Parts: sequence; C-alpha cells; structure tokens
Amino acid sequence: MPNRLLKVNAYTTLDLVDAAARGHDFEDEAVAVLNVTSPREDPDHVKFQLELDNSQLESVPAHADEVTLSPDQARTIADALNSHADKVEANLADEGDNA
Repeated sequence: MPNRLLKVNAYTTLDLVDAAARGHDFEDEAVAVLNVTSPREDPDHVKFQLELDNSQLESVPAHADEVTLSPDQARTIADALNSHADKVEANLADEGDNA
C-alpha cells in the first residue's frame, strides 16, 4: 500500500482483509490492514484500527480509521466476533455436508 498510515509488521493483527468504504453515492472495495493494539507502557485502552489500500480507492483520500475502546467494550466486540464466527462456521459446515 503506498502512503500507508498504519505501521504493518509481523505483529499486525490482519494485514490483508477484504474491505469497503461506503458513502451515500459511492462504494469502493479494497484490501485493508486491520490491527488491534494497546499501549506498551501503562496500557489504558484498546485501539482498533482499519486502513484500506488507498491505491484501490477512487472516492476516499488516504486515511486510517481508529476506535479507542475500554476493556469492557473490547470484550463485547470479542464476544460478538466469536458468536458470529461460530454461526458462519456452522453454516459452512452444513453446506459442506450438503455438497
């Protein structure tokens, strides 16, 4: 990704995910970096970051979105992700059994 704003290294959570930027009159799809971090010293929050590859975007300038979460908020998201992952995994297993 040219002009990358997020640091991407061996510790990046997910460095290539499918993503989309949507507005009222546009939708751009691109690969993205998704990272979850907390400060190394005196951690007091969890940061959730997403940056779409700006070379694939036509309607949005290069940018990274960030959400700062409390530990409880981060756990709520983790629980939701696990729940939906289980649901999708079960459906894919059912589809495999029916193939």
